[in-house]
Amino acid sequence: MDTRKTIETYLRAWMTQDPDLIVTIFTDDATYHERVLQEPIRTRAGIRNYWQTKVVQEQANIEAHLINLYSADDGTTVIAEWEAIFDDLVQGQRKRMREVAILEFEGEQIASLREYWASEPWSPDRPAVSSAVERSAGG
Repeated sequence: MDTRKTIETYLRAWMTQDPDLIVTIFTDDATYHERVLQEPIRTRAGIRNYWQTKVVQEQANIEAHLINLYSADDGTTVIAEWEAIFDDLVQGQRKRMREVAILEFEGEQIASLREYWASEPWSPDRPAVSSAVERSAGG
């Protein structure tokens, strides 16, 4: 199972705003918790719709970098940390976001994704996203 490749596809789909690419890495009946205290988005079709409305219509000029990647001993769970900078078209400002995602895999595809994130306004005079130092731990 090449989870790093799947995470790289996730980030590439985000940066290129490609809802057709993002669904290729999810199982047919996947769940996607964009906000963990709310109901998850269900199925590939639901995930594609979310990406079309949230990522394609509400974000632009996205840069994202993987920071850390950890594999749990169970062989199916991965924890990924990444940072992104993007234009929030709804709020009319550039933002920086740091996220930790817990992903459960079935083979090469994501069966469940739970996102925990925070964002803040970002200005061009701040330093760029730091170069990713990737670490792998666990099984």
